[in-house]
Amino acid sequence: MAGNRAVVYVKPGEVEVHRIAYPKLELRDGPGVHPANVGRRCGHGVILKVVATNICGSDQHMVRGRTTAPQGLVLGHEILGEVVETGPDVEFIGVGDLCSVPFNIACGRCRNCKEGRTGICLHVNPDRPGSAYGYVDMGGWVGGQAEYVMVPYADFNLLRFPDRAQAMEKIRDLAMLSDIFPTGFHGAVSAGVRPGSTVYVAGAGPVGLAAAAGAHLLGAAVVIVGDLNAGRLEQARRFGCETVDVTKGEPKEQIEQILGVPEVDAGIDAVGFEARGHGSGAGTEAPATVLNSLMEITAAGGALGIPGLYVTGDPGGVDEAAKIGALSLSLGTGWAKSLSFTTGQCPVMKYNHGLMKAILHDRVHIADAVGATVIGLDEAPDGYREFDGGAARKYVIDPHGLLH
Repeated sequence: MAGNRAVVYVKPGEVEVHRIAYPKLELRDGPGVHPANVGRRCGHGVILKVVATNICGSDQHMVRGRTTAPQGLVLGHEILGEVVETGPDVEFIGVGDLCSVPFNIACGRCRNCKEGRTGICLHVNPDRPGSAYGYVDMGGWVGGQAEYVMVPYADFNLLRFPDRAQAMEKIRDLAMLSDIFPTGFHGAVSAGVRPGSTVYVAGAGPVGLAAAAGAHLLGAAVVIVGDLNAGRLEQARRFGCETVDVTKGEPKEQIEQILGVPEVDAGIDAVGFEARGHGSGAGTEAPATVLNSLMEITAAGGALGIPGLYVTGDPGGVDEAAKIGALSLSLGTGWAKSLSFTTGQCPVMKYNHGLMKAILHDRVHIADAVGATVIGLDEAPDGYREFDGGAARKYVIDPHGLLH
C-alpha cells in the first residue's frame, strides 16, 4: 500500500509535513474528528491521488492560532485529484477520473443539499450544518494538503473534468474551483453585481482577487479593490482593477476620486474577522471595520456579499465580544439604506461547473489573477510563512511533482 504525507498544524505559527495513515473509506479517530463521526463508513467515497491542493486564507486563521484547531489537524480544503480507488456504492465516478473537490462536504440527500444549499449540509457534521476538509469544528474530515485523501459521497461531490489532457493544460486555473473562485464569484453574485455595476471589494488576498475577477466576468463596469498591502494592490491592477490604499484613510474619498461619486452599487467583504482599521488605524485589528465601511459606501438598496470568514470562537480576539464573534456593527446604517447581506460558506456546486467551462474556454484566467504559484509538499511550511507575511500569491501545493 502507498504511503501518505500531509501538512499538519503543530502550534500557532507552525505547520510541518508529517507521515500520516493512508486513507480508508471510513472516517477514523484523529485530531478534530467528532466522536459521532468516528467509524463512519463511506462506501460512497473514493480515494484521490492529490494533484493540486492550495493554501487558503482560512487555513491561515487556524495556523495563526485564531481558532480552536487542535494540534495534529491535517490541513487543506482546496483539492483537485485523480481517483485511484472507488467504494462499492460509487456508480458514476471511476478510477482515473480527474476531478475538482468542492470544499463543502455534502451528502446530496438532506433537505439543504436537495435545495442546492450544499454549504450547510445537515448530515456531515454532528455539531452544526456544513462541513469541510481539514477544518476546525467541521466534523473532522481529513484535510487534502496531502498525497492522498478520501472524499465521501463522491458521485454527488466530485466535479469530473471532461478531457484530462485539456484539464492538465489549465490545471493551475482549475485548482481554484474547489474554493476561492466559486467563493469570490459567490461574493459578487450575492452583492448583486451585473453588467454595468460599480463594485468595491474589500481585501486583495486571493478570495478578494477572485471576487474581482468574478465581478468582471459578470460584466461590472468598474471594480475597485481596497487593501493595505501594496503588492496585493499591484496584483489587482494587473488584471484591470482600480485600487484603494486603506492606509491613506477611509475608502470613501478615494472611491469618489475614481467614480466621481462616493459610493458603489455593490460591496464585497473578502477580509473577514481579522480586519484592520483604515488610515492611522491600519495596523490595528478592528474586526467590524470592513462591514461598517461597506455599509457606508454601498448605495441605498444595494447588497453586501460577505465571503470573508467570521467565526464564533476566536481566542485571539481583540476583546471579549470579538472572542465569541460579536462585533459592533452599525446595523442601523444597513437598515436605513435597505441593504441586504449574504454570509456563510459558498455553495460551491452552484457555480463550479459553469466556472469550469469559463476556464476551459478561455473566458477567464483566474490563476494569473490570484498569482498562483506552484510549490512542492515539503515547501508548504515556507508557503504558509510567506503567505502570512503578505505575499501577493496563491500557493498551489503539488504533492507528486505533476505540475512542475
